Amino acid sequence: MAPQKTSSNWDPLLLISEIVSMQSLHYLTLSVLAPPLLAFFAEPTSLDYEGGASSIGMIMDWREMAGRPTVRMADFWTNYRWAWSGGKKVGYGYDQIHWNGQIDPMRGWVIALCWLAACSADIYYLYIIVRRPRLILDFTLTLIFNHLVLTTYYSASIPTSLFFYLILLAGAALTIVVAEQLCVRREMREGLKVNTVRTDEEEGLVDEMELGNLRRD
Repeated sequence: MAPQKTSSNWDPLLLISEIVSMQSLHYLTLSVLAPPLLAFFAEPTSLDYEGGASSIGMIMDWREMAGRPTVRMADFWTNYRWAWSGGKKVGYGYDQIHWNGQIDPMRGWVIALCWLAACSADIYYLYIIVRRPRLILDFTLTLIFNHLVLTTYYSASIPTSLFFYLILLAGAALTIVVAEQLCVRREMREGLKVNTVRTDEEEGLVDEMELGNLRRD
């Protein structure tokens, strides 16, 4: 007897495409939500000095959410006269003429709110794309890890803000709990439907077998 082949659900190409899709949709949602809210609520002078509401740094730089300056004071003794981001000069060191260096606290709260809103949208993305409850945790943590790597590279510094990490953990917890519950409930509904059909077929077969036995007797 030839050995039977065991089926495997391992598909690297599918997993990679799902990870890329989730990461892209998350940043797309942030890109839609953050610019209008920042333009409406954030202080315009400091916002324009760091690239405006549509700057990619508002999403990719962890210091924006943490409420920390991304530029340094220019003085006679130091050489910090330029703002650097991603290995490129993006602005001049702040001074009293262009900007007094004060950070707008509202900006960080707006970006944090947009991040939580994007995590809420991730629930729907996971429900549609991933679908499997046992993979919800893996995909959510992968998204967070990828963002930590990208924001560290973009800002050229490791995130050290407790507020930043709390927002990431809160968004991840929201996404994992709700998405898993929705996927489990869907599997239960689909499983009950399948079991009902199988039960009816089995009952029909049993009835036919009983009738056949009676006719033989």
